Amino acid sequence: MPMDALCLSAVLAETERNILGGRIDKIHQPSRDEILLHIRGKNGPCRLLLSANPSRARIQLTALPRENPAEPPMFCMLLRKYLSGGKILDLRQPPAERLAELVIEATNEMGDKVRRRLILEMMGRRTNLLLLDGEDRIVDCLRRVEGDLTQARPLLPGMFYRLPDPQPGKKDPNRLTEEDRAALLAQGQCDTPADKFLLDHFMGLSPLIAREVAFDAFGEVDAPVGRDPTALLDKLAALLSNVNEGQVQPTMLVREEKAADFSFRSILQYGPTTESHSYPTFTALLDAFYQARETADQVKQKGQDFLKSLNQARERLVRKMALQEKELADTANREQDRIRGDLITANLYRMKKGETVLQAENYYDPDCAPLDIPLDPRKSPQQNAAQYYKRYTKAKTAQEMLTLQLEKGKGELEYLDSVLDSVSRAQGDRDLEEIRQELVETGYLRRRGKAKDRMKRPVTKPMEFRSTSGLRISVGRNNLQNDRLTTKQAGKWDYWFHTQKIHGAHVILWTDGQKPDEQSLHEAACLAAWFSQGSQGKKIPVDYTPVKFVKKPAGARPGMVVYTTYQTAYVDPDPKLAEKLKP
Repeated sequence: MPMDALCLSAVLAETERNILGGRIDKIHQPSRDEILLHIRGKNGPCRLLLSANPSRARIQLTALPRENPAEPPMFCMLLRKYLSGGKILDLRQPPAERLAELVIEATNEMGDKVRRRLILEMMGRRTNLLLLDGEDRIVDCLRRVEGDLTQARPLLPGMFYRLPDPQPGKKDPNRLTEEDRAALLAQGQCDTPADKFLLDHFMGLSPLIAREVAFDAFGEVDAPVGRDPTALLDKLAALLSNVNEGQVQPTMLVREEKAADFSFRSILQYGPTTESHSYPTFTALLDAFYQARETADQVKQKGQDFLKSLNQARERLVRKMALQEKELADTANREQDRIRGDLITANLYRMKKGETVLQAENYYDPDCAPLDIPLDPRKSPQQNAAQYYKRYTKAKTAQEMLTLQLEKGKGELEYLDSVLDSVSRAQGDRDLEEIRQELVETGYLRRRGKAKDRMKRPVTKPMEFRSTSGLRISVGRNNLQNDRLTTKQAGKWDYWFHTQKIHGAHVILWTDGQKPDEQSLHEAACLAAWFSQGSQGKKIPVDYTPVKFVKKPAGARPGMVVYTTYQTAYVDPDPKLAEKLKP
């Protein structure tokens, strides 16, 4: 759900306990829409994330590492100039608004202490992050908004900041008077659905919470408000009281084993189709909810340039192979050309130049049935026979060459699919950069022209896990890592795992020359299944064998190996196991 005002207030209550009085040590901008403040707080160092992404707008403490660009964007440099070393004095939220305001005491160019405000507006497509000076003028904002007829609230440097206009006809549920309540009860004598009634008359509620309040009051979501408007308002008041007193429970809603939504309380309206998983803090909840989505979006955004080239290369290869298969099918009739050439040669004595058809007995047929052979009247009988023999030889050679080309094309297609699988599992800039380097080396991408882009970048490390018995397990992130793990780093008695006939990571179980236990073998196989294209399936076949039986053919593409003397385990991919085995 979008982070509504009630959920935001619960998140801010948890956040302010850790950041008030803290100092801003570092400021980073990991992506276009995110600012990360490294804060030295009273309870230790922490990181505050302010996301102005319209689909993921939020403010939260985070424990997830984030990679930073080589050069900080201009907005990040501006924040560093005005806020570095600043002390956080307050964290505020205007009543029933999806807006968070950090009040920071910093020093100006003259060394004097001044107060500045960093405001995150979480309003759908108009989500924005603004820095204000001590006089409430806008220093700058993440997205500048020009004033025109369609936008009544311009946001530009130098302008005075004002809060968004309140939604007409809606009230702050925390500030209802007796007169307001009486008026609402009078309006509630109707057949309007209870959740729609709440959304039409109150600020700060999301559709999810409005439905849940209706469910609490009537036991169903679609009940009309006229059934008992008093009960509906009482349930809303009880909910607000719990939030104001800090009686909240960070909860993730899981549907079909996927994170579907989150809230500050348990959600019962969906019944048994949706599970509620509780988390100790909003930090853990929001990190878990957004991690996979943000990683996928970042990979899609940052890898878009070479993903397009990669998909185009794959499409060209598929079209080329389709034409080659058609040509190969056409060569299947080449024996007919040889037979016709033989029959013309056998009947030269009765042929004359200018004939268009030769009718001869086909001695290759058990019944010697007559066969009509088309002739070119402009050519002699010998030339017609030579023409059929030439067509036969050409088709035979084409069959041999097309078979080789198709085998090569299949290998190329498998390689491109393996790279696409690596991109889908990439977890940041470094992973994408290594995949880019692989595509440059294999000729699919041009080498960048800038000298700084040609600099040697640090080699990324594979993902590391520990089995239940303590054995180390390494998982390659891409084809280059797969090659290094399998052919250079692993010892001959370590165990190698890979999904059978499915693209995926190379997994190495490090044994130190000892025989591994069955549990470690099973866990390594489960990791191989999870980090593969079969991650959403069941009973995935995973081949495993000592590394000494795995070889890389000469001239093979990165990540391509052959292996012998192997065993196969059928396992279910388990993301929870991957989390459990992280060191």
